[in-house]
Amino acid sequence: MSPTPPARRLRLGMPRRVFSQVLLMQVAIAAGVAVLATGLFLAPLSDQLDDQAMRRALAIAQTTAAQPQVAEDLVSTRPSVNGPVQVEAERIRKASGAEYVVVMDRDGVRWSHPDPAEIGGLVSTDPRRALAGNEVMEIDSGTLGRSARGKVPLRDTDGKIVGAVSVGIEYDSVRARLIHAIPGLLAYAGGAMAVGALAAYLISRRVHRQTRDLAFSDIAGLLAEREAMLHGIREGVVALDRAGHVRLLNDEARRLLGIGDEAVGRSLDDALGPGRTTDVLAGRVTGTDLLTVRGHRVLVANRMPTDDGGAVATLRDRTELEQLGRELDSTRGLTDALRAQDHEHANRMHTLLGLLELELYDEAVEFVGEVVGDHRATAEQVTEKIHDPLLAAVLVGKATVAAERGVALSVAGGTLLPDRLIDPRGLVTVVGNLVDNALDAVAGTPHARVEVDLRAEGRTAILRVRDTGPGVPPDKRELIFTDGWSTKTRPAHRERGIGLSLVRRLAERQGGSAQVGEAAGGGAEFTVVLPDALAEPGPQQETEAAVTVADKESR
Repeated sequence: MSPTPPARRLRLGMPRRVFSQVLLMQVAIAAGVAVLATGLFLAPLSDQLDDQAMRRALAIAQTTAAQPQVAEDLVSTRPSVNGPVQVEAERIRKASGAEYVVVMDRDGVRWSHPDPAEIGGLVSTDPRRALAGNEVMEIDSGTLGRSARGKVPLRDTDGKIVGAVSVGIEYDSVRARLIHAIPGLLAYAGGAMAVGALAAYLISRRVHRQTRDLAFSDIAGLLAEREAMLHGIREGVVALDRAGHVRLLNDEARRLLGIGDEAVGRSLDDALGPGRTTDVLAGRVTGTDLLTVRGHRVLVANRMPTDDGGAVATLRDRTELEQLGRELDSTRGLTDALRAQDHEHANRMHTLLGLLELELYDEAVEFVGEVVGDHRATAEQVTEKIHDPLLAAVLVGKATVAAERGVALSVAGGTLLPDRLIDPRGLVTVVGNLVDNALDAVAGTPHARVEVDLRAEGRTAILRVRDTGPGVPPDKRELIFTDGWSTKTRPAHRERGIGLSLVRRLAERQGGSAQVGEAAGGGAEFTVVLPDALAEPGPQQETEAAVTVADKESR
């Protein structure tokens, strides 16, 4: 026999689903509000009914006291069951529906009463306030029980107080009116509860659709997982609302963009300032894997709209990849230069071997001298004008690559850059990018030439790179410095359109500028100004610079 399944125990408590919890809480709130509103309404209603009853009793008493005949009969007759005061008071009592109308003299002796046996006796409550000329409203108990009372003084034609009139309204009738009003109030409260329950159901259904029938614990778990994921991944995430304000930033986005929590709630233009990065994140530039430069970082951005009208943008740091790509380009250029030198060296060795076999020893010596002299002249030409070894080595290497591509790379005659660069690697990046672009522009053209001019004016370094290529049209001279803009075919290992953008960013970061214009003989001329790029010269450096200038003048 199969084992008997365990009985399912009934679990009491709050439901787990958001829909059920929200509905239950809203119905409970609606019921609580209805009960509270009913109670708050009933509390002053009782006081209002008491006040109305007392004012009604006071009004009847005032009407009775206002009849001159009552005061005249009180003075001229004796209290009796069939006396004129009793007859008039009973008439008024029956006509008004009051519980009693009692007329008393100044001694508090009753001249009228619904119970004839009470006529001639003293009133059961203190009449002194009314006999003193005051009008009194109160809830009190007497011979007929608890009642709402109104007491007024009774005056003769001369205005003299001769007694008082006391009128009572049965308190049970006041209570009955209150009890009679309760069903109506409960009906209204029930109707309000029904409307509240319906509204709660509709709101809960909307919450149910939006939360996809998740429990609060599930939502809390999702939020915890989201926080862990956002702050744990190595990609920047920026969430925007429909108005374009920053809604969320993870740690990596703060690092890549260089902003903090103060950017949350602000627009992208306020948080980042104008530029391509802002345009990409705001969706004003469309596409996938869009390149942008923020500070010294090269970023790849993608933007995805959300259902609520906002968007989520992701950022990846490609700075190291771009640096590796440029190092690969440099390595390939060096490899090409070595291959060209190897090919040229083989040709020269064959020539030298032929001269030796022909026993033309003098011509062989002259040939070797010319070959060594050309290389030495190129290196000396660079190093005597550019004293920084790193920058000089780059230009010598670029000259070899340029020669293989059929381009004459030269250093301008007025070039002189002392070895006082504060950031030589930054200037190497600038020079390398501009020379590479110039070589690409003139390669394959007749009489291709590229000229590099580097000067120092105080602590400012001025770089000019001229070429004989087609030049840059005036309408594109600012566009070429935009991130990701390029007319060249993208290589497999990296993106295009970063070099000139980095050149301008490096210049602007040092307070300088990068511009392009037209060279004197045609082609393009790039000018980069780098203030404070050189350190202050020491005494020894000043002496060496003076000797170098004197030596150049003697030549």
